[in-house]
Amino acid sequence: MTSPTFEILDSLASVAAQEWNRLVSDGSPFLEYGFLRGLEVTDCLSPQSGWTTSILVARDEGDLVGAVPLYRKNNSAGEFVFDWSWAEAAMRAGISYYPKGVVAVPFSPVTGTRILTAEDCENRPRLARSLLEKTLDVADELGLSSVHFNFIPTGERALYEEVGLPIRQGIQYHWRNSDGTEENSTYRDFDEFLARFRSKRRSNIRRERRKLAENGVTTRIVRGDAITTTDIRRIFGYYVDTVRKHFYGRQYLSEEFFHHLHKNLTQRLHLVFCELDGEPFAGTFNLFKGDRLYGRYWGCERDINYAHFEACIYRPVQWCIEQGVGAFEPGAGGDHKFDRGFEPTLTYSAHYVRNPRLRRAVSKFLRQERRHIDSQLDELHDDSPFKSPTAPRRSS
Repeated sequence: MTSPTFEILDSLASVAAQEWNRLVSDGSPFLEYGFLRGLEVTDCLSPQSGWTTSILVARDEGDLVGAVPLYRKNNSAGEFVFDWSWAEAAMRAGISYYPKGVVAVPFSPVTGTRILTAEDCENRPRLARSLLEKTLDVADELGLSSVHFNFIPTGERALYEEVGLPIRQGIQYHWRNSDGTEENSTYRDFDEFLARFRSKRRSNIRRERRKLAENGVTTRIVRGDAITTTDIRRIFGYYVDTVRKHFYGRQYLSEEFFHHLHKNLTQRLHLVFCELDGEPFAGTFNLFKGDRLYGRYWGCERDINYAHFEACIYRPVQWCIEQGVGAFEPGAGGDHKFDRGFEPTLTYSAHYVRNPRLRRAVSKFLRQERRHIDSQLDELHDDSPFKSPTAPRRSS
């Protein structure tokens, strides 16, 4: 490979879907062209939303060989690695915090590669290092206060640490298709999964599912080509209803975006509907790729006890077991997930802060936060719903 040329793109329009997806390969579906370009063409990304596309690409003799999904931000909304307190500290110190840069998938708290390189690249580690260093140079050139590489894989941490970026930890709750007895041993059925729980937790789950069945509630999973336009409209309505029910809710996505995914990421879509007398009243919108299911949006037209747990947890887990799927990531938050068999999983982000004073303050904050997270993990381990809890998982 010759020395690559770098360019900042204000849109993915000049990149072909095939050449972009060649970089993503088997990686996260949220990084695929259909998802990222969809956010652009349906106006989910805009100065009004706080997200401006500034994607860094590397080309070698015209071929796309690397990329960094960089976005300029004038707020901290839709990131799920919260830095509001950093912005407030900067303001008190007379330091401008916005604009800043974020390397992530907008509105999606999902771990995935942030430094994309072609698999057939002659020296991928060298190119990845060049892309990272160029991203930091771009931040300086654009006058960004900082760049935040959110939800990076465990295996990429060393790359950021080599250039001196501090690593931040977070906790999500992920389900793993492992019975805990030995490596690569999966659950044979949902009952075997339940057998790992302490008796009280196991009884609660069975009671919740039994109550739904007694009330005539059933679930239905729809995937890929079987999904209809009506299904998408219904799921979008659920999404909007959930946003409006919560004072902190914010509608980031448009109905057009959901239809765009239906058209352009058809085989990735995985919907779960709860039905009463054959009529849907609640559901979830998920993505699926390879060996992993990703839970995204939930909503309902009527409140029925335990329907949320059934649509968002029990039925997807049961489906994963039936299909031999290795993991289920349901997104951010949710102590209720922990109580129902989702294990604490460490997530990571890396942070470049230009101002020396703010950089020292952020580093101090991260050291203190890490101690708190370590203590939280110990508490979660002691309170595990499983009879034989495992150690906290690192995000893959």
